[in-house]
Amino acid sequence: MKFRNCYQLSLAIAVLCGAALVTARPANASSFSYTVQDLGTFSGGTYSSGYALNNNGQVIGDAEVPNASPLGAGSHAFLYNDGPLQDLGNLAEDNYSGASGINNQGQVVGTSSSSSGSNHAFLFINGSLQNLGTLPGGTYSIASGINDQGQVVGSANTGPSDYNIYGDQHAFIYSGSSLQDIGTLKGDKYSNAYDINNQGQVVGTSYTSSSNQHAFIYSGSSLQDIGTLGGNSGIARGINDKGQVVGYSQTTPDNQSFHAFLDSDGNLQDLGTLGGNSSNAFGINNLGQVVGQSSTSGGSEHAFLYRDGVLIDLNSLIPADSGWVLEDALGINQDRQIVGYGIINGETHAFLATDPPATAVPEPDSVLGTLVLGAFGMGAWLKRFRKHKNLTTVE
Repeated sequence: MKFRNCYQLSLAIAVLCGAALVTARPANASSFSYTVQDLGTFSGGTYSSGYALNNNGQVIGDAEVPNASPLGAGSHAFLYNDGPLQDLGNLAEDNYSGASGINNQGQVVGTSSSSSGSNHAFLFINGSLQNLGTLPGGTYSIASGINDQGQVVGSANTGPSDYNIYGDQHAFIYSGSSLQDIGTLKGDKYSNAYDINNQGQVVGTSYTSSSNQHAFIYSGSSLQDIGTLGGNSGIARGINDKGQVVGYSQTTPDNQSFHAFLDSDGNLQDLGTLGGNSSNAFGINNLGQVVGQSSTSGGSEHAFLYRDGVLIDLNSLIPADSGWVLEDALGINQDRQIVGYGIINGETHAFLATDPPATAVPEPDSVLGTLVLGAFGMGAWLKRFRKHKNLTTVE
């Protein structure tokens, strides 16, 4: 190949290099592996499950404690902070506990229970458990989520009634003093709050006047019905700081299977399944990435990650020889770390899955543009150099 001058030669080299870079671009930029960490169990236990995590990588959940009560083994809430599981214990009158939410200050909420079945919402703060009490006239409470302002949500009963001996169960919000009843959809007797974002928006589920269970969002005044994917029932389980809501819903009135959904600005989207009949979404981060559980075509239950419009089996993103079967993903933080539970060596253990930081590689288009601009610059310089030095070019 002959070039009439160095300007043409420089431009040709740039184009060829750019073409090579485009050819070398990975066919699937999302084909990477998460690393999975076994969070272990308490001494003598065989079971643990991770339920939530914060942006500092602290994880909460529950794990088996042998001889937790006179009746035998039970579970205690744990806090994982890059070391052995810390047993958070239980309230003085109780035997068991489970943690369900943690904020970026490391404050933990959950429920402490007695062997007789009574439940008490707790807040773990400054190294000890604080009983959050009940609604007026009530006898039990359950805490589910907490935001960075320390606001706690859950549900509690309102006392005996004609409905049942425990009375109605209502969603509550706690802001530092006492539980505030946030009501139900259209005056029904049941509601439950599962999560709260840093704007104070609450999501959960409530029965309607037609006795159907619908997902709701609460923004400070009254519960708003999110609706369903076409069926009679729906439950909202998570909300991010952008107000995006995730949960699960029946897709038709006569279909008992649920599908995971993502609600963005009132647009309820069916996230589908991993080939099976059902799926459930439990957590969402501010990037809009969703985690949950889905049945597969083979009938198994697998953890999923939803990102970039695709529902992905989390097991396909971990090393094939890890020994894990990740069954459920319950929380995801801003660094894309995921917590849940899975099977390892025949036991159910809590896991923390971490997405390794991607190596920053310039996009081929930008590299090609730089090379082309450089070629024009080099050609212009060579022209000026030839003019002053009377250089000749190769024909």
